[in-house]
Amino acid sequence: MTDDPHPPPQGARRRALLPDLAPWRSSRDFRLLWTAGLVTSFGTFLTMVALPLQIKELTGSALAVGAIGAVELVPLIVFGLYGGALADVVDRRKLILLTEAGLGLLSALLLANSLLPDPMLWPLYVVAALTSALTGLQRPALDSITVRIVPHDQLTAAAALSALRWQLSAVAGPSLAGIVVAYAGLPFAYGLDLLTFAVSILLGLGLKPAAPAHDAEQPSLRAIGEGARYAWQRKELLGTYAVDMAAMLFAFPNAIFPFLADELDAPWSLGLMYAAGSVGSIAVSVTSGWASRVHRHGRMVVLSAALWGAAMAVAGWLPNVWLVLLCLAVAGGADMVSGLFRSTMWNQTIPDELRGRLAGIELLSYATGPQLGQVRAGGMAGLVGVRASVWTGGLACVASIGLLALTLPKLMTYDARTDEHARHVRERRETASARVADAAA
Repeated sequence: MTDDPHPPPQGARRRALLPDLAPWRSSRDFRLLWTAGLVTSFGTFLTMVALPLQIKELTGSALAVGAIGAVELVPLIVFGLYGGALADVVDRRKLILLTEAGLGLLSALLLANSLLPDPMLWPLYVVAALTSALTGLQRPALDSITVRIVPHDQLTAAAALSALRWQLSAVAGPSLAGIVVAYAGLPFAYGLDLLTFAVSILLGLGLKPAAPAHDAEQPSLRAIGEGARYAWQRKELLGTYAVDMAAMLFAFPNAIFPFLADELDAPWSLGLMYAAGSVGSIAVSVTSGWASRVHRHGRMVVLSAALWGAAMAVAGWLPNVWLVLLCLAVAGGADMVSGLFRSTMWNQTIPDELRGRLAGIELLSYATGPQLGQVRAGGMAGLVGVRASVWTGGLACVASIGLLALTLPKLMTYDARTDEHARHVRERRETASARVADAAA
């Protein structure tokens, strides 16, 4: 759906399938941020593999490993909201660099602990909680700085390129991390993670300052509440959060993939199940040139979320593991499309002085949804069986998305070409750019 009554010639259509590299070409800061994110993502996956493995080696307990998620969730929620308010009142570049330095320090603590003759257990949980807190502080600033460094009409392309970077890391990172941990050991993995933070900080120092608006409100519960009220009044924004939460709550069965692989008599397929979604997302990202020509973003969010649920429902029914993997890849591609247009709506329509706070709310929607979805999938599997948990969740996802589309019509009718909020943000950015150009002249 491109909303274009005059289709381009065949050569242009072929080019439209390729990723739109306009943000990479036009913005030096975007190139720096993209490269720093790629380096950091590799280090993040190193620790993501090494930390649970170390806890397993120290305790031999699956419960002890699972407790990592418990200690991470609350700091992510609390500091994600505070980080959103903070991103609106401080230099976002400085906040990103300081939190990146803090995350590097935590990697250094993991390295030091792993070098002890008898590594201790409790620091691993403390570091996991502090890492989650710093991530919550940093992520809103990272999400909201994009609108400062990328032209307004290139935000969809920027979202696609950023997602491509993450998905490439999600596929290659764990595999490389597993090799590093297995052959070089935990201290080497933590040390390499520390090195990636050093490289990321050096790249981040090249970013231009991103000072807050002059009338920015200091971080407080009142400021966070103001952001929440703004989101509540913008029903199309509220719809993007609700759709994502519903999709993850009902149709995120990753926790029961080990049991699904066994039921399909294909335990060898477990790794492929975890990777299939990322493969589908990459397929969308590398053919995302068409996305910049789409204007009805809300409709695409709804349709792709419904496709995610439908693909999961079919995956739960099918007895053939290869068809199940195909469905999971389709679901991953659909989720990528939904995320792409959610990000575009957020970046193109939210005023800069509120962007950080809304990014904090967005962090809650896409961070807590999968966590709750894991609980739902596991609980339903215990009640009705593994495959039934998957397909009933998929159907519940489709039904809930349909209900949200009916109750939030502004989401379905949103059009970036006519939306007053998108026009207002675009005009403010054009005015700010003109002032900068006049001052430079």
